[in-house]
Amino acid sequence: MVNLGLTKVDDALVAKHPGLESYAACQSQAFMKGTGSFILAVAGLFAIQKALQKKLPYPLQWNLLISVVASSVGSYAVTRWETQKCSDLWLLLEKGKVPDRSPQQVTKSDQAKGPQKTKYGDVMD
Repeated sequence: MVNLGLTKVDDALVAKHPGLESYAACQSQAFMKGTGSFILAVAGLFAIQKALQKKLPYPLQWNLLISVVASSVGSYAVTRWETQKCSDLWLLLEKGKVPDRSPQQVTKSDQAKGPQKTKYGDVMD
């Protein structure tokens, strides 16, 4: 039995998707990294702001607000990054290949065509 959150997944589904347990463990770890980064960033930013309090005096509520907002953005980025790695792991386990996430290169033939028309007749630059 594999647990996803509070629910237990049926053995038939686990047999159909053998990488489900690894994916669930990876997601759990990604969310814990995001939570940990939030807590550490709040504490670190708050301490830095307290040290700078002598040069830039402003109320405690602004210290907390800045710490929480900046830490939320940072922990979101960490969680998103780790979750993307888990998605790649899931695709590797299910399909046997990792998706190509590099941006597509524009070829010279696409640039040389000039302006194109939409199906409505509008000219695109």
